[in-house]
Amino acid sequence: MIFSNEVLIQILTIILGFFGFWVAKYIRVHKVENKLLVCMVGFDCHAVVHSNYSKFFGIPLEIFGMIYYALIFSLYFLFTIFQVLMPDVMIGALILMSFSAFLFSVYLILVQIFILKKGCSWCIVSAFICLLIFILTMMHYDFSFIAQIFVK
Repeated sequence: MIFSNEVLIQILTIILGFFGFWVAKYIRVHKVENKLLVCMVGFDCHAVVHSNYSKFFGIPLEIFGMIYYALIFSLYFLFTIFQVLMPDVMIGALILMSFSAFLFSVYLILVQIFILKKGCSWCIVSAFICLLIFILTMMHYDFSFIAQIFVK
């Protein structure tokens, strides 16, 4: 069975959404159960995920991650399985979501480097997954509809 580039990109995004959710859930379970979160040598995941920067508006960041990755997984899965075209507004929402998640991940990596001076390999993996989802999202869509908005 040969897949088109579009379907391949969708499948890769679904896989990344699944693994991103798994990483966020893994962090959440360890955090809630107060288990030591083991990182690569030289990193201190436990300190990072329990820092003052581990919440946004009082909500743990891993919850935001789980919601984001679940949305990415679910939307791409549904649109791939049912082979329907995404409406332009949905494409715009996915682009905005993936870009926002990527930028927020960059911010969190910078916090680890410059403020906490500690790293978390799981957080870096999540940031990398966000980057890949953003790249695949940008590769997946024809942006001619944006040009049509400005031409009118």
